[in-house]
Amino acid sequence: MPTECPDSPLWLVGAGGHARVVADAVLCGSPSRTLGVRDDNAARQGSSLLPGLPISGGTADVQPGEVCHVAIGDNAVRRRLTLALLDRGAAVASVMHPAACVSAHADIGEGSFVAAQAVVGPAAVVGRGVILNHGAVIDHDCRVGDWCHVAPNATLGGGVRLGERVLVGAGATILPGLTIGDGAVIGAGAVVTTNIPDDVVAKGCPARWK
Repeated sequence: MPTECPDSPLWLVGAGGHARVVADAVLCGSPSRTLGVRDDNAARQGSSLLPGLPISGGTADVQPGEVCHVAIGDNAVRRRLTLALLDRGAAVASVMHPAACVSAHADIGEGSFVAAQAVVGPAAVVGRGVILNHGAVIDHDCRVGDWCHVAPNATLGGGVRLGERVLVGAGATILPGLTIGDGAVIGAGAVVTTNIPDDVVAKGCPARWK
């Protein structure tokens, strides 16, 4: 597991709906931790992400050595901002809700988020900057590539491989042992019964793509 730096102030980058989920997870797990929020959208600055949690400044205000978590749902944007912060000398922390169930024998990469009721099984490896949303199941021996998003109540059977930047839609199921290519999108509710190539949108039951 990456170092969480639980005693250091944590800056969330991004102030949309996903950031509210991440902020709530931080406050549930570490209610005394100093938490701040930055967003490059000037229209959001000066408002509050949650009650008592103001949005102050943008990513240009992040200083070397500060601990950050990019709380943005878009995979490409999350990747770009995380790498930019690392280049500037910031540290990037993962966040796990206390109601998540993560095996002690799983590996969660830096900058990833594990939401409430998500399950990560033994020998699963989750890459950098991944979102495992509410109720997602990552079963034993799965490999989830960097910058993926597994949406609420989606299930990866044992030994599933996701490439980088994959989006698995809400309620989708990927059967055990399958491989999903880089940049693929699995539609909500889809049932994946075969390997999926790079950069396609697969949907339906069984999932098909053009």
